[in-house]
This record gives sequence, structure tokens and C-alpha cells, in this order.
Amino acid sequence: MKAFLHPFARTAALALAALALLALAACSSSGKRVSPPAAAIQQLTVQANGDWALELRLHNYSSVSMRFDSVDLEVSVDEHVAGRVRVATGISIGPTSADVVQATLKPEGMARIAVADALAGRRSLAYRLQGKVNATPDEASKSREFEVDDRSALNPAPGLDGVLR
Repeated sequence: MKAFLHPFARTAALALAALALLALAACSSSGKRVSPPAAAIQQLTVQANGDWALELRLHNYSSVSMRFDSVDLEVSVDEHVAGRVRVATGISIGPTSADVVQATLKPEGMARIAVADALAGRRSLAYRLQGKVNATPDEASKSREFEVDDRSALNPAPGLDGVLR
């Protein structure tokens, strides 16, 4: 007995096969994608002299490694400008990975009070990082400047006085 497909079923089967091939081709493409990086405060520690030691987490969302040359970020806490952090990082971060760099900041008065209040009240503290990150994608000849505007919050670290994470 000869199998017979209705013309509509035959067209649908061909269309489904074509879509499957397109999906397979899209998955196997090895295109390099450079995406803007992000920055976050991983930890803020208030030092004895009132300065802040910051652990800045730099995220590489690209599909290629990037060499992070420098960061220039304005730090704000609870809508109060704390100051500017400028760090020559000089680190390479793999594709879709992150790493941490150290920075110090002598905070402005209102920001210092906001952090002290959050620590004393054991409450979360909103922050914002706004500025530029210079990074060079693998196999690129020159550095690119990426705008950063990231917001998040920190919480007092249990058992660690003067530390927000």
C-alpha cells in the first residue's frame, strides 16, 4: 500500500524541516559578541579612618575575553554622592565571567552618614555606580569606552562590623 501525504501535510513537513535546520544553524554559529560590561559593589568596608574599602565586581557579558583597563565611577548611596572611584584595573576577564578589583574612597559627608545609619539600623542601603569602564575585547587593537549605570543594594554582613555586602 502506497503512503500518500496530503499536499498541505507535505508542505507543513517541509516547513518544519527548514525551521529545524535554521535553528540548528543558529546554535552552531560562532559569532563573537561584545556586550557592555557591568559593575557592582561586592563589599563596602568602613575603615577606622572613615574611608571606604570597596570590592568592585566587574562583569564581562561578552562572548569573548576582555582586558579591563580602567574604571571611572561615581558612587552614590541612598541618593547621596559619595565620590568618584578611579582604578587602573589591568585584569582580563573571560567570556560571561566576573572578577573583583579593590578601590578606596574618601566619602562625602552625607554618604558617610547614610552608610553609618544603615549599619546602625541593620538595614539595606541602595547604591548607584555611574561612569565609564575602559576595556579591550580579545583580538581588538584598541580599547573601548563603555558607559555604566548600575543600581543595586547592600546589606549589613552578619557578624562583621562596618561591612555591607
